[in-house]
Amino acid sequence: MCPTRYRTRHFFNNFTTNEDIGYGMEMNVEKTKVMRISRHPSPVTIMIDEKQLENVECFKYMGSMLTNDGRCTREIKLRIVMAKAAFSKKKTLFTSKLNFNLRKKLIKCYNCSMALYGVETWTLRAADQKYLGSFEMWCWRRMEKISWTDHEK
Repeated sequence: MCPTRYRTRHFFNNFTTNEDIGYGMEMNVEKTKVMRISRHPSPVTIMIDEKQLENVECFKYMGSMLTNDGRCTREIKLRIVMAKAAFSKKKTLFTSKLNFNLRKKLIKCYNCSMALYGVETWTLRAADQKYLGSFEMWCWRRMEKISWTDHEK
């Protein structure tokens, strides 16, 4: 949001001016946290009303987990765990005698949407793609009741 130190300071200085107070806007310094996202994250020192804002390594924003290194691995693993839990809740439906194509559509609608929520903002690495591919294979195998030790003949 604020690419340089000057812009960051300028943003916070402008936010705490008397104009903002006139509109009833106040910043709660105790609840406000700050995080620098970069390959080599380091703490940021921002003082407001002689109080330093707390530095955090990760936080949840609009349903997505943001980390200070900018990677999405933690978010992807969290989404996969949530989707697996949802699959387990509806396991009887997904493994029932319903039409195969209908079960496939149910899994795509129910599980894939949960696992891939926010995918537009992810920066995928090879390891992350592997996690997602493994999850997809896990879903299809569970749907067909195929053990991971079974092999094609």
